[in-house]
Amino acid sequence: MKKILYSLRSHKLLQVYSALIAIVAGLLFGLIILIVIDPSQAFPAFNSMLFAGFRRGLSSFGNVIFFATPIVLTGLSVGFAFKTGLFNIGATGQLLIGGFVAVYIGVTMTFFGPFTWVIAVIAAGIFGALWGIIPGILKAYKGVHEVVTTIMMNYIALYLVNYFVKSSIYDGLNNRSLPVPRANIIPKFGLDVIFSHSNIQGGFLIAIIAMLIIYFILNKTVLGFELKAVGYNKDASKYAGINDKRRTIHAMMIAGALAGLAGASMYLSDSFTYINVQDSMPTQGFMGISVALLGLKDPIGILLAGLFFGYLQVGGQNMQLYGFAPQVIDVMTGMIVYFSALSLIFAKFAIRFFRLRNEGDDA
Repeated sequence: MKKILYSLRSHKLLQVYSALIAIVAGLLFGLIILIVIDPSQAFPAFNSMLFAGFRRGLSSFGNVIFFATPIVLTGLSVGFAFKTGLFNIGATGQLLIGGFVAVYIGVTMTFFGPFTWVIAVIAAGIFGALWGIIPGILKAYKGVHEVVTTIMMNYIALYLVNYFVKSSIYDGLNNRSLPVPRANIIPKFGLDVIFSHSNIQGGFLIAIIAMLIIYFILNKTVLGFELKAVGYNKDASKYAGINDKRRTIHAMMIAGALAGLAGASMYLSDSFTYINVQDSMPTQGFMGISVALLGLKDPIGILLAGLFFGYLQVGGQNMQLYGFAPQVIDVMTGMIVYFSALSLIFAKFAIRFFRLRNEGDDA
């Protein structure tokens, strides 16, 4: 038993080390790109990016949290699906559906008074869950792969939201929805006092609560055990009496709800308050995939990875002062994900090597 626990602990540490190696490798790759573009400004820009999140103390870190909030929630959505053996590429569409519902309620249902934002957040989670159920049902009863259906659902969500915005709460002058009144956005709960002069929003507390709930579900409940069992081995879990079809639907429903909450946290804030009519999807949903991978599919790891990606976003803004496009940060984050995947491959070889070595020593 001790050997098993030690092996599991070592495996977890190896994964953490792999993620750290991926971060360092991705940052170094980004530095090389900066040197190629402009050698004279590369190191000052890179230094500015590294310390941007703390340059103005808590104010700068408040901006880090602002950027991190929606991608932590979409990361939890993708990571939760990963834990149950599913690949939720549809977090972007679920975010859009949840975001539209939140904005619609915030604009039109002001009769709820100070509780309008609460109703809007809850509704965003519900509609995100309903959008996630569709690929879940197709996966459970028709065997349609969730990657295909969730990608298709993203585009359906994009154009459906465009249609509903134009037909209900449209601001024709700016080609976007009407703004949510300030009274109906998510309160900051005093965070703006702690992180003064920043863009921090109260949605971060929603992300923290969601992380704790998901951690509890996965590790402390029968539902979480059954969801993970279906993810590890559907046939074995079915043999043990678990309804794998129902659990697949439940997994996609919870993942969709988390992405819907991400939409509410984005659009019920001082910085957005409206949804643009556009042909491109918000990047926060796709960044959630990167966050989930770097966070090793663990809720706490996803929170830390989301904060790290938010830190990079703030750094990308600072690099513009040195003549570099902020898209360089997107290249860095992309390379971090690639190196993370490679490091996990190396980690598997390392685990296999040490296991064989230990078996040889025991013999």
